[in-house]
This record gives sequence, C-alpha cells and structure tokens, in this order.
Amino acid sequence: METREAPPAHLLIKIESFSLLGTCGIDKYETREFVAGDYKWRLIIYFNGKNCEYVSVSLAMADTSSLPANWEVNVVFTIFLYNQISGNYLSSPGRTRCFLETKSEWGISKFISKKILSDPSNGYLVNDNCVFGAEVFVLKRDAIIECVSLNNINIHYKHDFKISDFSKLNERCFSEQFIAGGQKWKIILDPKGSGTGTDSHVSIFLNHLGLERVQACFTVCVKSQLDDIQTRRYSTSYWFSASINSWGWPACIELATINDPNKGFILNDCCLLSIEIHVQAVANVIN
Repeated sequence: METREAPPAHLLIKIESFSLLGTCGIDKYETREFVAGDYKWRLIIYFNGKNCEYVSVSLAMADTSSLPANWEVNVVFTIFLYNQISGNYLSSPGRTRCFLETKSEWGISKFISKKILSDPSNGYLVNDNCVFGAEVFVLKRDAIIECVSLNNINIHYKHDFKISDFSKLNERCFSEQFIAGGQKWKIILDPKGSGTGTDSHVSIFLNHLGLERVQACFTVCVKSQLDDIQTRRYSTSYWFSASINSWGWPACIELATINDPNKGFILNDCCLLSIEIHVQAVANVIN
C-alpha cells in the first residue's frame, strides 16, 4: 500500500456510525453511480471480506446496457482510505484490469484488516466515521503498433551514380531513384558542400524515400578513374525515418582533392560514385 496527500479524483464516500453496520446486518455497501472515462461505475465495500478479518473493496461497472456486444473496457483503478490524523490517503497501487461482459467487477479482497481499521490511533476510523475513495482511468486504444523486421541475409546492394559536367554544377544533384533491400533510395551530392563542409568539401548523402523507419549500413565510394588506390570509401550506418530521411557526410571530400587532376576523381568533367547498401531492419506502423 502507498500514501499520498491528493484526494481521489472520482469518488469519496463517508461512512458514519461504522460500528453499527454489524448490528444492522449490513455486509456491504454499493455507492451511487459515478462517471469516469465516459463510463459509469460503483464502488462496492464488503465489510466482512476475506475470512471476515478484512474489509474488501471492489470496482464495478454500473450500467452496461448501452455497450455493444462483447464489450471490453481496460482501466487503471486505485482504492483509497482517508487517514483523518495525518490528513493523507492510504491507497492501493494502481491496478490494471480488463472489464468484460462476463467479468464486470474487480477488487481487492484484503484491502485493510478490520483490526487496523478499527484502531482509532491509526486514523482511519475516527469518531466512528471513515472515508473511502476511488480513481478510475480508462485506457484508450490509441497506441501505435510498430513491427520491426530484421534481415539476417547479408545481401549488399550496389548502385552507381555518374555525374557529368561536374564543373558546371552549382546546386545539389540527385541520382535516379533505385531500390535496395526493398526500399527506395537516392544519392544526394552537394558540389559546393553543405553544413560543416560548405565551400570546402563535396557533401554526399543517402536519401531514403519512404515513411518506414529503416536501419541501413552503407558505403559510398568516390572513384578514382586513374588509380583505384586513390578511391575514397566512407562507411556508416543509420536509422532513417520520415523526419530524418537523409544521412551521410557534409565534409566528405575536400574540393581541392576532388578537383586535383592527378587524383583522377574527375575525368572528362565526369565524376563516378558508387554505393553499397545493406538493409538490416525495417520498422512499420501497423494500422
């Protein structure tokens, strides 16, 4: 059990002359209806609960006639007992339960022992009065369901990107769309750089075209057309998403290096790129 200072949000029930319940032959009390989460509820207090040594408390749906067949309501509910000495509330930890047409009542069989309740020094029964309470929070089915598919097949998809008239490029350029690992992609090249590579480097990014979240390992090669030893290779991995669908290198290769005729990166004003992609996982939202 826990304690808190804030009163329950949905119900408080004060019972006066508690000691007369047994004399009057009253074994339980059902509160009036109260509304929580657009449903009607009752709190049921059993004064001779488990083994007649405890007070049991249950939450029950009060009116289900308007609900559809095979209805189901999931809730988190908490039962309270006011401590009139300390001014706080004894509370059961929130319980998650599924209320059904065949099971419309859930409770706590040993909420509090009669011995503890009846001792005035504990503060729960003062001047023969006690106060119970309840909170009910209905769980709405608004959850997003995401399915992650992992790929244990080590297949690397390769795509080449030939960029002609490289010296005439002033703005970023895009490769044609291609498919790798069942996903659509493009390569993006900024000839004058972007971000940390602006005016100093060529920037290269891999762009995912889709709404899925995709984990991919990829390697970009800036090919030397004179000597393969000069070819530059850059590798990374990333979770692509709809909000961040491009990833790569803002400062990929220096402008001075790529334009050096002895390196062979540009020949006949043509630059050759290639990319290898391994799609490791795809996460989809299931409606």
